Amino acid sequence: MLQASDFSKRTQAVQPSATLAVSKQAKQMAAAGIDVINLGVGEPDFTTPKAISEAAIAAIKGGQTSFYTPVGGILPLREAIAEQTTKKTGQALSANQVTVTSGAKLSLYTILQVLLNPGDQVVMPEPYWVSYVEQVRLAGGVATTVKPKTAAMKLTPADLDDVAGPVKLIILNNPANPTGQVYSRAEVLALLDWADAHDSFLLSDEIYGQLVYNGQTFTSALVLKKIKNSRLIIVDGVSKSYSMTGWRIGWTIADEKIIAEMNKLLGHMTSNPAAVSQYAALAALTVDQKMVEDMRATFESRLNETYAKLIAIPGLSVAQKPEGAFYLFFKVDQDLLDKLGLKSTLDFATALLKQAHVAIPAGEGFGMPGYLRLSYAQDQETINEALDRIMAFVQ
Repeated sequence: MLQASDFSKRTQAVQPSATLAVSKQAKQMAAAGIDVINLGVGEPDFTTPKAISEAAIAAIKGGQTSFYTPVGGILPLREAIAEQTTKKTGQALSANQVTVTSGAKLSLYTILQVLLNPGDQVVMPEPYWVSYVEQVRLAGGVATTVKPKTAAMKLTPADLDDVAGPVKLIILNNPANPTGQVYSRAEVLALLDWADAHDSFLLSDEIYGQLVYNGQTFTSALVLKKIKNSRLIIVDGVSKSYSMTGWRIGWTIADEKIIAEMNKLLGHMTSNPAAVSQYAALAALTVDQKMVEDMRATFESRLNETYAKLIAIPGLSVAQKPEGAFYLFFKVDQDLLDKLGLKSTLDFATALLKQAHVAIPAGEGFGMPGYLRLSYAQDQETINEALDRIMAFVQ
């Protein structure tokens, strides 16, 4: 019989993804015929735009997808990523400063494997995206999470000053998952300056960079610092902005030396991202971008309506209205937990799923008990029904 000791200590130390676990349970209930509303996964409800899918089909029919591609992705795609990023940030980039991976999550994993030695310290704010801590552990690093002093839960140099010991890497998620907060130009610059002063790498995860709302401005770290010969690393991809989560295409932008080390490792891991997905991503970056704006505008409308309805529910509150991504990270008052006879927000999420059939992950998975994360990447009618169920549940 297989026992825990048969498996590596490395994987035994890893916790399952909180968001995927909630989604799995919700799907199992739905398969059993239960009317479950799943607001647990950060996945747009739009299908991939037609022009992108048609480009992928054309690539298949044209015989372009049958064989291995370069480890870091086809040259036209890397050139398109560099060109689009240059247009957005003003920084001239080359294809050699880009590597394409099977999803942005693999970019993050590979970066950590390339940079970290056992015991290296990686700092990130609480709350954090669920996979950051686990990926640091898998790379042998030490994940240090800090509770920001700001109401918006954004990391500041003052928070970093409180960290003991050298910091090898800072992870910045901008816009942030799960809070939806956007770092201002001054806030990003301050973190870059701190990293420079302490010889630390700064990894800016900008996967939600095109999804900002209500007049907010997103400032990529690339606007403020040159990539060449620097410790700045950018992660991005097509999953969120183009509704392409299933295509699994992400990328890293960094100094050529970092990219070369990543490609060396990726050559032993995936050989290359799926060819058909690369051609789909190429189309996403080169066709009319109105589709991105249309989806962004819809998310903005959902945010505004959902936020107003959520904070009207007794016992639930949001520290600061989100400015980007597509999440609401809300606090559950202790009085409400006591009233419901629940000990934690993990118990709250479990009871909500079982009794009200609404799936949302608890803040425990994001390093912040007392909160839950609701994704508004669903149609408004579905979201409103979920909020009605939550209202009935807390009352």
